[in-house]
Amino acid sequence: MPQTGRVSVGLRSERGPILLSLMLSTALVALDATIIATASATIARELGGFDQLPWLFSTYLLAQAVSTPVFGRLADVLGRKRLMLAGVALFFAGSVVAGSALTMGMLIAGRVLQGLGAGAVMPVSMTIAADIYTLEERAKTQGYLASVWAISAVVGPTLGGVFSQFTSWRWIFWVNIPLCLLAAWMLARRYREAPREGAREPIDYLGAALLAGGSTLLLLGLLEGGSRWAWASLPSVVIFSVALLLLAAFAVQARRTRHPIVDLAILRRRVVGVSTAVSLLVGVVVLGLSTYVPIYAQGVLGTGPLVAGFALAAMTVGWPLAASNAGRFYLRIGFRFTAVIGTSLVVVGSALTLLLGAGSSVVAVAAACFVIGTGMGLTAVPTLIAAQSQATFSERGAVTGTNMFARSLGSAVGVAVCGAIVNARTTVGADGTPVGPGLMSAIHLVFLLLVGVAAALVLLAVLMPADLQEARERLARAEAAA
Repeated sequence: MPQTGRVSVGLRSERGPILLSLMLSTALVALDATIIATASATIARELGGFDQLPWLFSTYLLAQAVSTPVFGRLADVLGRKRLMLAGVALFFAGSVVAGSALTMGMLIAGRVLQGLGAGAVMPVSMTIAADIYTLEERAKTQGYLASVWAISAVVGPTLGGVFSQFTSWRWIFWVNIPLCLLAAWMLARRYREAPREGAREPIDYLGAALLAGGSTLLLLGLLEGGSRWAWASLPSVVIFSVALLLLAAFAVQARRTRHPIVDLAILRRRVVGVSTAVSLLVGVVVLGLSTYVPIYAQGVLGTGPLVAGFALAAMTVGWPLAASNAGRFYLRIGFRFTAVIGTSLVVVGSALTLLLGAGSSVVAVAAACFVIGTGMGLTAVPTLIAAQSQATFSERGAVTGTNMFARSLGSAVGVAVCGAIVNARTTVGADGTPVGPGLMSAIHLVFLLLVGVAAALVLLAVLMPADLQEARERLARAEAAA
């Protein structure tokens, strides 16, 4: 009977169904991040409130990002299974509310519930996978979870268009209901946690509130600054000032309480801190590409949305392919050199984007994205696994949640910085996308920024542990100390 930490999964054959339920739960989150995009115009026509349309995306991302570190820590305190089922239940409730929405406000409320559910599902699913699979096996399982995102990136927008054109946009949300029930049933039936020993640690509710409030305002300021209000305007100054005050209060609370909702001390461990920094920069690169490669393909090359999506999909294909094989690399050459290879590929792919111009082919764009995606698969997965290997069972959820929150924060920073660069050199068209003669030069600057971020990733990769044995020894010492 394999047992990892405090998780008992019974027979080894049980892990397959558990992983399948994790992939199904992840698919819910991944699909709803993309499926609504092609149906947004139809939704606005039926419900009205076109000016509120961006909030369908922003509220989902905000709720997910802010709740991720909190749910990751709660999984350590209350148990993985309980938090995973709670996340699926929240997603189920959000889907029911959104599918039944009579107003745009009701639909946005449903998206908030879905985002909160996603904030639990994502870190806890990765934590469970780390619990039940060995260090040697984790890269392949993380590759399976990453492949869900790759498939969803292609299938999601297509399904959204099919539902809105041939049935009703409400099926975008109603289709989640049976999937939520199936995922919850599989998890409840197959996944078993060993009883927890000793008294349960107290939950730092004040710290959770301060972290959630400060993170919400910080991400809101980054996502909406420069578009809904100017960066130097009063709303922007107030939002960032209050965000910094709340986050400073959270840091004080984390230091003074014995069991903080997120223990900032774990970031002082070299591998965990470096992995979190890598995740933040990965978020910058991914969102920079995801936002501006389609705009470049359509606005400069004159392609349609489908072809532009193909160019970007090359990144989401390269990522899981490399991630699923990353284990072979770090088992042979160690975490550090695997991450160095991965980040070097990100540099090469980013440099290839600098060669793109007004007469480039979509194949060249796709090739650059594929190289970057391959590099990301050899970077994001090994660094996350290395961080998890430096955490005890009672810390693993918090480490995973913090890592994923860093990626969300990096995404918001990437959107803000790249948006400021592009908006300074272009005008906004009728469809809300940047247009004008300066578009090519603006996007070239975005690509140049991504090269710089990729170079910083290489420097961080050098700080990863050199070999697998080192990670094992540190994990054994941490478990013994606990």
